[in-house]
Order: sequence, then structure tokens, then C-alpha cells
Amino acid sequence: MTTPATDQLPGTPPRVRAVDLAGTTVPTPGQVHVIAEAGVNHNGDAELAHRLVDVAAASGADAVKFQTFSPDKLVSSAAATTPYQRDRGGSTDQRSLLEALTLPESVWAELRDHAREAGTTFLSTPFDLDSAEMLVGLGLTALKVSSGELTNLPYLRELSRLGVTLLVSTGMGTEAEVADAVEACAEAPGLVLFHCVSAYPAPVDECNLRVIPALAARHGVPVGWSDHTPGLTTALGAVALGAPVLEKHFTADRTLPGPDHLASLEPDALTEYVRETKALARALGDGVKVRQPSEEENATLVRRSWHVAADLPAGHVLTGADLRLLRPEGGVSPAVEVRGRVLARGVTAGAPLTDADLEA
Repeated sequence: MTTPATDQLPGTPPRVRAVDLAGTTVPTPGQVHVIAEAGVNHNGDAELAHRLVDVAAASGADAVKFQTFSPDKLVSSAAATTPYQRDRGGSTDQRSLLEALTLPESVWAELRDHAREAGTTFLSTPFDLDSAEMLVGLGLTALKVSSGELTNLPYLRELSRLGVTLLVSTGMGTEAEVADAVEACAEAPGLVLFHCVSAYPAPVDECNLRVIPALAARHGVPVGWSDHTPGLTTALGAVALGAPVLEKHFTADRTLPGPDHLASLEPDALTEYVRETKALARALGDGVKVRQPSEEENATLVRRSWHVAADLPAGHVLTGADLRLLRPEGGVSPAVEVRGRVLARGVTAGAPLTDADLEA
């Protein structure tokens, strides 16, 4: 991985360095990058996939992400579906399920172009090297890596040589497994880790969001939140804890058949998700304490300054009895000691004491 810049961004966890994510600098103080995860919620239908691009763009999400795979390169014919997949009407074997959720290769270029025209970024999660190389060939500068591939170190090493930023989910992982994955991605020009709980939906009380700043400090890379929980609670918590990137599943309709629709946001909820998390990121700011523009009109009226208690002539040496600390702020600040200073000119009772009233 390319050695990152040494300047630490204000408001970011210690040692975290910026990464280019499809043309966006992550982390950027005051911002959160939201990836709307379409995944396989197109149900193998190209028209529905295009509709999902429009939903993501309309929500204000920064990117729309799909999953790209060849079933025969991903699962054996004997692989069973997960319990949540079976509960939602999926096939009993993964191969059949994935075959029904596969898009023709020609569709990927169309979706890339559609996303660009709609004003959002096209991303995908490849599940094999051929798919990854195809996506890079389409111009993608970042690839997502599924939590299921966290321990697939040979695959991570191959991906890291493609010259693109890797977004690696860490669901089901341990500290040691994450460390090994980070090492395997060493040749990638950029790395973003995602804390993740690989359950659909994920129980809120198992989210352990403090992992986000802990991983960021330990590995010196941005750490986002791949959010499988219902509602906004964990997303807002993740942003508050420093997550610069969020990933959230969405669908056109939660009642559609398929394994992921029920744990996904519908269009209006996705829009709210993007709006609220971005508002919180703006509210968090950059961590540098300064007077804000909205405070300017109040500051001079509610802050005090030194005022003169009586008419005084030029050459007078100021004492405590000559002075009052009163609003507004138009005079010398209370932080400046003026007792013992000599007046350069006469002053009038009740007037603010200014620098021009004092001898140098």
C-alpha cells in the first residue's frame, strides 16, 4: 500500500491517513461518504438494476454498489444456502440461488454509464479475480471486498495488485484475521476497512461500534460501517465515532422475493438515511474550536469589554476604580490587563476603552 501522507486531518482518529475513494478523499472532516448497496436486489433483472441506480442517485447517496460474480467460481454445487436466505424463499443450494441473481456481463458497462449520468458513482463487489479485472477494465478505481473474503488472503493479495483502492469488510472477523487481511492488502494504493456484523438484520446490541475507532487507530486506515441493522441508530453512532464511509442495503420494494430485500431500506428510508447521516457529519465538523459565522452577530453584543467609569483626561493612569467590564465587545478585551496603562487622550464616562485610547 502506498505510504500515506503524514499530515493528520483534524477530527480524525490518530494516525489515520486519507485515501482516494473513487475521486473522493476519505476521511474528509465534516463529511460522510454513503454507499447505497443494491447488491443482488435486482433479482437478476437488468431493468430493475437500472431502477436501483435511479433510487440511489435520488437519495443523495455518493455511490451505488452491486455484486459481481460467476456462480461456478464462487460456490460448489453442494453449498447450502444460509438460514436467512432459506427463510426468505431462497433455494436450498447457493448455486441455484446465485444463478438466479446473476446479471449478464454486458450490463455492467451500462450500469456504470447510467450511474455517471445520474450523478452518482458506480461500485461493485467482485467475488472472483476475473470479475475484479473486468470491473477495473470498466474504469473502477475502487473495489469492495465482502466479509466472506476476509480470510481469503490469496485473493486479497491478487486484488491489491490491481492498482485500485480496496474497501474490505471485516464481518465475522477477529483482530488477528483483520491484521492478516491488512497485511495481504499491502500493495493496494489505498485501503478502507469496514466494521461489519454479518447478520441480516444485525442485532443492535452486537454491533460493538467502538471497534471503528479502535481499528482506525490500530491500522492507520479509515474504518467505515457496513450497516445491516434496522433504523438509523447505529449509523449515527458510527459517524459520531469517526466512520467516514457508510454502506447500507436498499431495495425498490421490501416485499420483492429474494434474500436481501427484507433487510434493506426502501427509497424514502434510504433518502432519510443519507440526509441524517450527512447532517450529523456536518455537525461534527473538523474538531477545531473557532467562532462560527452564525455567532458573529451575537458575539459583539453578549461579550464584555473594558468601559470607562468616569470622564478622564489624557495622561491619566488607569486604576480599577476607573474601569467597568460591560457589554458590548467594542472595547479592549477583558483578557487584556489595562490597569496601570496611561491614557493617550481624554475619554468619556460609559464609553468603551479602545486601543487608540491608550499609550503604546
